[in-house]
Amino acid sequence: MASLSPIKSIPLRSISLPSRSHLNSLKIEAQLTKLKAWESSTNPLAAETIRMSLTKLAELFNCIQELINSPLTQQAFHHQHLSQVEEALEGSVGLLDVCSMVRDLFLTMKEHVQDLQSTLRRRGARDSSIESNVHSYISFRKKTKREITKSIRTLKIMESSVNRSYRLNGDVDNHLSYVIEVIREARATTISIFRSLVLFLSIPEGKTNTTGGWSMISKLIRSGLLASDKGQKNFNEVGTVDVALCSIHGKIRKNDAKVDVQEVQRRLETLDLCINGFDAKLDCMFRCLIQSRVSLLNLVTP
Repeated sequence: MASLSPIKSIPLRSISLPSRSHLNSLKIEAQLTKLKAWESSTNPLAAETIRMSLTKLAELFNCIQELINSPLTQQAFHHQHLSQVEEALEGSVGLLDVCSMVRDLFLTMKEHVQDLQSTLRRRGARDSSIESNVHSYISFRKKTKREITKSIRTLKIMESSVNRSYRLNGDVDNHLSYVIEVIREARATTISIFRSLVLFLSIPEGKTNTTGGWSMISKLIRSGLLASDKGQKNFNEVGTVDVALCSIHGKIRKNDAKVDVQEVQRRLETLDLCINGFDAKLDCMFRCLIQSRVSLLNLVTP
């Protein structure tokens, strides 16, 4: 699977703003500082870390929304430097596409998880329908790889665009320059967070594995490595369900009675709760992206 190089953070310049917008600028820079702390965290791909970053990102967009809609900003952008705004508008489409894709994947995943939970509760692992549900889930996960690869490609293009963006020269109005830098920084941070979100959903792959993540999972199951906490800790909530269902699938096909239904149900319940935690965050983020796009369109509309 394609991967993204570490995104280059674009430092905000220290700009003295008029007093009527100074408070808002302090709020924006405070949110950016919190998000930068997330980027340097020890485990940026953990579910709770990503959810917290989405919350902070939504707060950042709300602050920027106030800044863009202020009369001072509207006046500063009056027929000036619209190319930077148009660039941000173009990038907003890609961010909306990625956000929408991730929401849809989580929704479909939740439907599969709940079907599996229902079947295991009612009939257990020996019922023939469980094999069909497990197979459907594994097929769905294989299909997600295409969507994930497409989203990573989109984010890489956007990352390159942000890194290529030119900076304004020193004689530009301070407020206008500050707003452009804030928009640029917000785009860079959003790309970084969305990258982690997409990678959270990816099928784990080994460095030397050439046939796909499911082959690696099967190999680990056969070796017995995943029987220990040490072996399982390398997988997130999505990965542990992948492992459990791959194991069930193999045992059912071999008519092996050693299926730990309770453990599978526990992992499914954990993943279901994890997905619920992402739902509201992604809905809020999608609305923020829509509102941001509308505000940017207003800047370039005569």
